[in-house]
Amino acid sequence: MKTTRFWSILFTLCALPTLVLAQNSERATQIFEEVDARRNSITYERTDMNMVIYDSRGRTRKRVLTSYSYAKGDEEKTLLQFEEPANVRGTGFLTLNDGSNEVQKLYLPALGRIQTITSSQKGDRFMGSDFTYEDLGDQNPDDYDFELLSEEGNTAILKATKKDDSQYAYIKFYINTERYALEKAEYFDEEDTMVKRLEASNFSNVVDNVWRANTMVMFDLSANRKTELNWSNRVINENIPDWRFTERALRRN
Repeated sequence: MKTTRFWSILFTLCALPTLVLAQNSERATQIFEEVDARRNSITYERTDMNMVIYDSRGRTRKRVLTSYSYAKGDEEKTLLQFEEPANVRGTGFLTLNDGSNEVQKLYLPALGRIQTITSSQKGDRFMGSDFTYEDLGDQNPDDYDFELLSEEGNTAILKATKKDDSQYAYIKFYINTERYALEKAEYFDEEDTMVKRLEASNFSNVVDNVWRANTMVMFDLSANRKTELNWSNRVINENIPDWRFTERALRRN
C-alpha cells in the first residue's frame, strides 16, 4: 500500500511541470484570442494615417495614407492607399485573409502593375519604413504558440513563436488585460537579441470597450531608426463597398 502511494505521488510530481506549462499556454492563448476578438469586433473601419520615417540621423520622410478595413468571422481585408507626397501618390497595398491563407498585393503606379508579396519578401521593409510586410499581416492566434511569461496588475507578457517561417525567432507581446489591447511588442532574433520594438499609445475607446491606439512607433534597434504612425478621423462601422478590397481599388489614382 505504501509502495503504491509512493509511486502515485511520484507520478503526480512528475506530471506537474507539464500540467503547469499547459495551463500557462492556455491562459496566454486566451488573452491573445480576446485581443483578436475585440480587434475584429469592428466590421468596417476607415481612417486617415500619417507616417513619419526617421533615419539614423534624424532626417524625416512623411507619408499621408487612407486605410480601409473589413473584418467578419475569419475574413479580414485591409487596403492602404498613399495620398501624399506626389512621388508615392496612388500606391496601394491590399491584404486579404480568410483565416488560413493570407495574400498581400502592392501596386506601384510607376511600374503600372500589381505585385504579389511572396513569402521570401515578408521580411522586406514596407515602402521604406521600419514595418515589414510580415508586421502588417494578420496576427491570427492560430499561427502562434504562446507562453505566459508574467501577469501582474493589468499587464500580461506573452511569448509568441510563429508556427511557420518568420523573420523573428519570437515576439514578446505586452497586453493590457483591462482593455485587451497591445501596448508594446519586442521582436527577437535567433541569438536572443531584441532587434525591433513597437510601442503603442494614445488609446481611444472607439466603440463598446474596443480600444485603438492612435499612435504606434516601430523602432529598428539595429539600424537606429524608427517609423511613427498616427491615426485620425476614424469612421467606425459605416459600410465600405466590396470593390474597395479588390485590384480595381489598388489601381485607383
